[in-house]
Amino acid sequence: MSDTHYDVIIIGSGPGGGSVAHRLAPTGKRILIVERGDYLPREQENWSSKTVFVDAKYQTTDIWHGRTGETFHPGLHYFVGGNSKVYGAALFRLRERDFEEIQHSEGISPAWPLSYADFAPYYDQAETLFHVHGQSGVDPNEPPRTQHYPYPPVSHEPMIQKLSDGFEQQGLHPFHLPLGILLDERDGKATPTSICIRCDAFDGFPCLLNGKADAQVICIDPTLARYNNVSLLTNAYVTRLDTDATGKVVDKVRVTRNGTEETFSSDLVVVACGALSSALLLLRSANETHPAGLANSSDQVGRNYMRHNQSILMALLRNKNTTVFQKTLAVSDFYFKSDDWEFPLGLIQMCAKAHGEQVRGEEVSGWLSDWLPETPFDVLADHALDFWLSSEDLPLAENRIFYDGNRVVLDVHETNMEAHRRLREKLKEIMRKEGAAPVLLERKLYFGKDIPIGGTAHQAGTLRFGTDPATSVLDLDCKAHDLDNLYVTDASFFPSIGAVNPTLTIIANALRVADILKRRLGASETPADEPALGNSRVLGEQNQKAAS
Repeated sequence: MSDTHYDVIIIGSGPGGGSVAHRLAPTGKRILIVERGDYLPREQENWSSKTVFVDAKYQTTDIWHGRTGETFHPGLHYFVGGNSKVYGAALFRLRERDFEEIQHSEGISPAWPLSYADFAPYYDQAETLFHVHGQSGVDPNEPPRTQHYPYPPVSHEPMIQKLSDGFEQQGLHPFHLPLGILLDERDGKATPTSICIRCDAFDGFPCLLNGKADAQVICIDPTLARYNNVSLLTNAYVTRLDTDATGKVVDKVRVTRNGTEETFSSDLVVVACGALSSALLLLRSANETHPAGLANSSDQVGRNYMRHNQSILMALLRNKNTTVFQKTLAVSDFYFKSDDWEFPLGLIQMCAKAHGEQVRGEEVSGWLSDWLPETPFDVLADHALDFWLSSEDLPLAENRIFYDGNRVVLDVHETNMEAHRRLREKLKEIMRKEGAAPVLLERKLYFGKDIPIGGTAHQAGTLRFGTDPATSVLDLDCKAHDLDNLYVTDASFFPSIGAVNPTLTIIANALRVADILKRRLGASETPADEPALGNSRVLGEQNQKAAS
């Protein structure tokens, strides 16, 4: 076998690609993971609010364009582990009804071609693999499950416990946020041997201690340490995928690494670059057989982009909030409807505590001078409770990413914003009853962006799956309709996005698709044991040093 030929090439090392690699590694098949970036440097600045959110040091400097020509840097992170290096690790299952058609005030969230029951066993496996801490039976919209969470819920600190109690007195059903975290705690404190120390830099920050259950920590490094048949190629940008003479098989993966072009081949190719980057890869792989882009006979590649309608809001208290690890509470009472509206609103969850540098530079309304006069930004952050709100973004064909010559264009039209406005009002109402200020302050810097189009968190839907090749890109196995050996395992396949964080569904689906690939490879269908956490083995001297 050629040194450049593999049984499987996986493009992207985030949750979608990393989970496939983890599941396929024990087969003994020759597997190459291709990652555009390097290892995210472990440095003190990982925990600097200014570095992460204001300076956006770890975000790409790529320049994209909006539909009216405006330029922006997308909120993407090209590292081993992908965007999960800086995600908040809230790992929800989509609600059972999210797989069905749901009427919203501004349109329909379409049904999935598979049901929740098809994903349920893989959700079990995903929660175990990514160390999800939670409490079953409390979330009023939790879908059916056959097992409890594999790890106990992350405990509330006193201020958050008081808030949870207050919500219950208001008739709500607060619950512990399900988190992927390498935490051992006793009496609300991290044990001496716990990797996570319950610091205030968990959500949105890279974890300096590797205490967050991200794709590098959970999948990539342990797999490379344990299985010699798996290799990782870093700093490797896949420029295009070529097909054979029939146009039905991807026979070459073309890569630019350190200024040099390299070519690899494999029996199976898995694309997991993230919904936006995966669509761009297929579009720039156009050839004579696929003139509109690879797998694009339906003209759906890049379309139906979704990214949740999201807000990060601060509720200001007169008393100081002494919480350190704040991201432990969620409320889903308004997920499908409210007492004054028949349509879904979305999910409310806590996020990490605000830091003064994040608050600095935001627009501050005049009412603050009466509420907290002449308050420095650090003090303002000390008096804040911080919430992440998500409402469903509906899929539209005109919401798309595409190339205009060499320019990347992201064309986004807002959908379903009335639901999100109502969700914000619900939070304002319930927090006012808890003694918070009458106005919520928005934290745009959490996304590192000043314009909505740049906030690409929770990207999904550009290569949706379905049974009809005329209206979908992938079949139910997440194989491209137009190609025999090309699979996709990031959130591109989503036909709708619900209102919960999508990462656990990405992982569950990746494990599902990996089992399908096992059958194609003639390998065992038994799930792999979880590799022990350890150091990585990578291709390239620079990266070997970074991983050690």
